[in-house]
Amino acid sequence: MSSFVVSFQEMDQTQTLLVGGKGINLGELSKIQGIHVPEGFCVTTVGFQKALEQNETFQTLLDGLALLKVEDQYRIAEISNKIRQVILEVELPSELVTAVAHELSQFGEEHAYAVRSSATAEDLPHASFAGQQDTYLNIIGKEAILKHISKCWASLFTDRAVIYRIQNGFDHREVQLAVIVQRMVFPQASGILFTADPITSNRKLLSIDASFGLGEALVSGLVSADCYKVQEEEIVDKMIATKKLAIYGLKEGGTETKEIASNLQKNQTLTDEQILQLASIGRQIEAYFGRPQDIEWCLVNDTFYIVQSRPITTLFPIPEAGDGENHVYISVGHQQMMTDAMKPLGLSFFLLTTPAPMRKAGGRLFVDVTQHLSSPVTREMLLKTMGQHDPLMKDALMTVIDRGDFIKLLPADEEKPSTPQKVPASLGGPVQIETNPDIVTELIQNSEKSIEDLKQNIETKSGTDLFDFILEDLQELKKILFNPKSSSVIMATMGASTWINDKIYEWLGEKNVADILSQSVPNNITSEMGLALLDVADVIRPYPEVIEYLEHVKEENFLDQLGQFGGGRETQKAIIAFLNKYGMRCSGEIDMTKTRWSEKPTTLIPVILGNIKNFEPNAGKLKFEQGRTKALEKEQEILLRLKQLPDGEQKAKETKERIDIIRNFSGYREYPKYGMIHRYFIYKQALLKEAHRLVQVGVLQDLEDIYYFTFEELHEVARTKKLDHQILRKRKDEFKLYEKLTTPRVITSDGEILTGVYKREHLPAEAIVGLPVSSGVIEGRARVISKLEEANLEDGDILVTAFTDPSWTPLFVSIKGLVTEVGGLMTHGAVIAREYGLPAVVGVENATNLIKDGQRIRVHGTEGYIEIL
Repeated sequence: MSSFVVSFQEMDQTQTLLVGGKGINLGELSKIQGIHVPEGFCVTTVGFQKALEQNETFQTLLDGLALLKVEDQYRIAEISNKIRQVILEVELPSELVTAVAHELSQFGEEHAYAVRSSATAEDLPHASFAGQQDTYLNIIGKEAILKHISKCWASLFTDRAVIYRIQNGFDHREVQLAVIVQRMVFPQASGILFTADPITSNRKLLSIDASFGLGEALVSGLVSADCYKVQEEEIVDKMIATKKLAIYGLKEGGTETKEIASNLQKNQTLTDEQILQLASIGRQIEAYFGRPQDIEWCLVNDTFYIVQSRPITTLFPIPEAGDGENHVYISVGHQQMMTDAMKPLGLSFFLLTTPAPMRKAGGRLFVDVTQHLSSPVTREMLLKTMGQHDPLMKDALMTVIDRGDFIKLLPADEEKPSTPQKVPASLGGPVQIETNPDIVTELIQNSEKSIEDLKQNIETKSGTDLFDFILEDLQELKKILFNPKSSSVIMATMGASTWINDKIYEWLGEKNVADILSQSVPNNITSEMGLALLDVADVIRPYPEVIEYLEHVKEENFLDQLGQFGGGRETQKAIIAFLNKYGMRCSGEIDMTKTRWSEKPTTLIPVILGNIKNFEPNAGKLKFEQGRTKALEKEQEILLRLKQLPDGEQKAKETKERIDIIRNFSGYREYPKYGMIHRYFIYKQALLKEAHRLVQVGVLQDLEDIYYFTFEELHEVARTKKLDHQILRKRKDEFKLYEKLTTPRVITSDGEILTGVYKREHLPAEAIVGLPVSSGVIEGRARVISKLEEANLEDGDILVTAFTDPSWTPLFVSIKGLVTEVGGLMTHGAVIAREYGLPAVVGVENATNLIKDGQRIRVHGTEGYIEIL
């Protein structure tokens, strides 16, 4: 074997850096019994390195490329073009030319070959790089093949390949190119086979695209293909396309595009027998690689040839139950307003906190609801709750139930006789709690005292003692979070809101009255935070020097520099006081590894500056008072109208009881999470100190490496002072992949992703539909924002984003309405929107793409839809 050329049979899994991802996969495919792979060889990356390592122009241009970002598209195009020219003109190493000539003499130089790029960062489990480098078909003769090897090398530096690498964090120098030279086959038909359905992600549903001639027509989008679906050796769906064109290879080299005779255009490309045969080959390849595959195939004289197989990198992983039974999982992230991927340490802490049985998948958490769905009684309760919180999730679950083939439902008479099901308080059932505001005061004081104790006690802990101490304190956190008194306060509030909305609509014909009644309630730690940042703006407003300084701040230590300006000390004091109370918050805060405001206070600067620009002094107190007045006026109006109805005194009395519950208790709804996040931050700071010690003794290279281990694994690292760097690398790669995935609301153990739809009538034709969570109608400019620190809002804007958690609350003071892709009736964004009196529609699928930044929109918060004006 020459170091420049290696045959498919000689390749093995360890040679990715030599033959690239495509080469490795072809080598593996050729070893599978009964799988036909056109023969060929691989020109290794050694040739690429040898040809260019001494080329100074190439090296200088590479240095220039390394400095560029995605937005430097003009410069990327300019430098990439120069690099391609250098590569096309460079002389091939003589050893490479000799090795290629030798291989061609074995296979026959007169034959036609496909010459295909195989990059070292390609067809990897976490990055497919599909279509980034070039392929050349039907190349004949040694000289032509050598010329096309140079062309493949050059295609490593097409603009699209360079931009893809920058986006995915790959170093241009680290990526090398090998070239596959493979005997051409001249197929009657070809196409792509996915061993998991690319639309629904169902691992049991196999999907085949097929068209006449070479597959290039299909890949390049020149023709439509037939699509066949196969499940458990049965064809379950066929879509026969009109195929007007096909690309065929010419005997003398090159390809031609031919029109298909009109009487053949609607013919099925593959027979049913061939479809099932190909499906069986697909399953065999998938079993060999141990994961779903995207396979390119050709049909030549009734024989299927496989020319490529790569992992499908876009599938959402399946939450593992491991018992072979059917399961249905719902997303925790959609309940928690945090659908981003979480790092292992973040997942680990959340799992140590929650009593619910959860499964991990794709850096997210899911709850298994199979048992709830199997019993008519618990199913009804689950669907009723879901209908209130997330109608899309409910609708997706209904799809599984209605199909009747996935979840086996127990007939009602098979269930144990049960007591009649009471309607829970959260759904408007009877209230079992006195409406004494002191209950909330006591709950908050107990939690704060417990946090102060934790701060003091954790100071003295290190090493394995620290881990034991945190485990112990997590029990204290759970005791506070799941305190029955705390839960009954929250349930009573939810129940009172549901009861009022239902009854007032029934009695007075007015919708969603509870939204107005819950404005500016006391003890809401999250809405108070938004108002507190208005107070910070008031402190800074009189000092133009400080404002000017803050407008240009980039460094995180900006607080230390404030002293040199007039008003700097006051500003410093105000911001530090805010951070002491709220600095543990951040976007996606349930993942304790996310950067907190205390760790990156510059996040808050745009919001503070926005408050100075958009508001008059004392706006925080004014806003709160306006909301309170509006709520109290609404209360009096409602009670007065009720008293004029038959049995009015009784109706008014019952309503007043519910209003008191809303006013006294609903602010507390936000507090338990605040307490949990506060504790998480204290744990995190202690663990980072521990990480610092591990860096000093050489166990860790970087403090933040601890985020890629579970709590238990980290405990072990602290005990043994040993760390598996291979696991660390694997976890970092996995996390990069998970970050790109979209969290499904509902996923089954077959990997099928179920999406729901809103069932609504009588809406305008162009309406974008969601869940109404805060009443009112508002028009304004849409600001589509993905990160808090990018917010440049003006008074009257409508915020459109993927999800909001408590960290977004400071923006709520400057907006007039809210639209989010994720959310439910009782998620944080909805609660705060109601308290601030902002019309809000949440759970709007794809809102950040359907609505463009700067468009004028109308938000119908009572009916639950958005119009683009």
